[in-house]
Amino acid sequence: MNTVPHWIDGAPAPVGDSLTAPVFNPATGQEQARVALAAPSDVDAAVAAASRAFEAWSESSLSQRTQVLFAFRQLLVEHEEELGRIISAEHGKTVDDARGEITRGREVVEYACGLGDVSKGGFSDQVSRGVDVHNFRQPLGVVAGITPFNFPAMVPLWMHPIAIATGNTFILKPSERDPSAANFVAELYKKAGLPDGVFNVVHGDKTAVDALLTHSGVEAVSFVGSTPIAKYVHEQATSRGKRVQALGGAKNHAVVLPDADLEFAANHITAGAYGSAGERCMAVSVAVAVGDAADGLVEVLKRKAEEVRVGPGDAPGTDMGPLVTAAARKRVESAVAGAAGQGATVVVDGRGVKVEGHEDGFFTGPSLLDHVTAEMDAYKEELFGPVLAVVRVDTLDEAIALINANPYGNGTALFTDSGEAARRFQRAVKVGMIGVNVPVPVPMSYYSFGGWKDSLIGDSPIHGPEGIRFYTRPKVVTTRWPRPAQHVAAGFTFPTSN
Repeated sequence: MNTVPHWIDGAPAPVGDSLTAPVFNPATGQEQARVALAAPSDVDAAVAAASRAFEAWSESSLSQRTQVLFAFRQLLVEHEEELGRIISAEHGKTVDDARGEITRGREVVEYACGLGDVSKGGFSDQVSRGVDVHNFRQPLGVVAGITPFNFPAMVPLWMHPIAIATGNTFILKPSERDPSAANFVAELYKKAGLPDGVFNVVHGDKTAVDALLTHSGVEAVSFVGSTPIAKYVHEQATSRGKRVQALGGAKNHAVVLPDADLEFAANHITAGAYGSAGERCMAVSVAVAVGDAADGLVEVLKRKAEEVRVGPGDAPGTDMGPLVTAAARKRVESAVAGAAGQGATVVVDGRGVKVEGHEDGFFTGPSLLDHVTAEMDAYKEELFGPVLAVVRVDTLDEAIALINANPYGNGTALFTDSGEAARRFQRAVKVGMIGVNVPVPVPMSYYSFGGWKDSLIGDSPIHGPEGIRFYTRPKVVTTRWPRPAQHVAAGFTFPTSN
């Protein structure tokens, strides 16, 4: 059986007698590969390779870096189908969905290709007599990314292109559940001409994570995952003087007002709730039906949920693939049962779905719950599965209060025809990313991605201008070039501008 190795210093690392873990095909439920689990010595080797590469890469020209990134971007286009099928086979999402995440990741590469413009410093002439001031930014050194299973291509692509473009070297620790995409991307970087050691991959579990968080050679860590782990990563890394991006969990609400087009709203909420089997940090997991919208909305949501086609991710016509593991399926189906026990109405029950020819796959169908309240576990917990909870409120103000009382603040949406309501909503909700008639408001690459409250630990969002700032530190230079006849005596008082 194939074992997915680490990628260190421009080549696959020998697996040897490394510990390994299984990699499943979620559609069949069968183990299809093994993945090496890094020991601290493997992390040491990756950091050493990245440190050596940093010496030259940090001094490379903007032109050299952008040429590599342009070539890398083109390779992502040419190999989109192949990479998409690799993702689908290990994650379970449809190939089309996987291609979509590659596209959204590629947009960050395109943003990084414009590094020469977005990273320009400033210059102030004659701030004092014969004195000028300018500033510029320099890379940090070796930086690391710890990324989740749900976007094995896109989330890492939100990190490493900007880190590499700004002159850093990078170590990626992807999820051990779907590791192969990371190695494929490493091969594309090599084909694009990236020097060995600039991009490295170490696979593993908590041992690898802790080794990166505590390693003295790692200057910064970017993380996306659950809130408890985000808090742990932030605490461990910042206590050792590292910079940290730590993006946590979510409970995203879509509010539907009575003036909304219910067919339009339900269509988009259904896609946002059940796409990728709900395994997205920006998935719509709560529909907030306001006033008279409720009964009609639930009726259309029921019809839309029942139309979702569940099957293998590589099968034509599939809308929703399996969950990533059997444990994930059990957790989601237990949540549906628990909601019913706490008084929710199970309008559509996705439990027990079987796909012909894939009876051992980790499939569950879309579930729709009505009359959910904020006290129920199905509302409070991040289920990370294809479960949509409908909460009924009387007014927009009640909907805003519901959202603001939730501990998460990643994304939210409002469906309405009222500009006044939309403006009031976007100013009042305590959420980082907002959609108006857009169910999954993931910003473009030239804006930054990040939520509020427990969805972002610390204050560093990801990609966009915030990414440039995160992976660099500023220098300010004050210069004077006097002629001999212009020499002035140095003073012992604090210098001022004259």
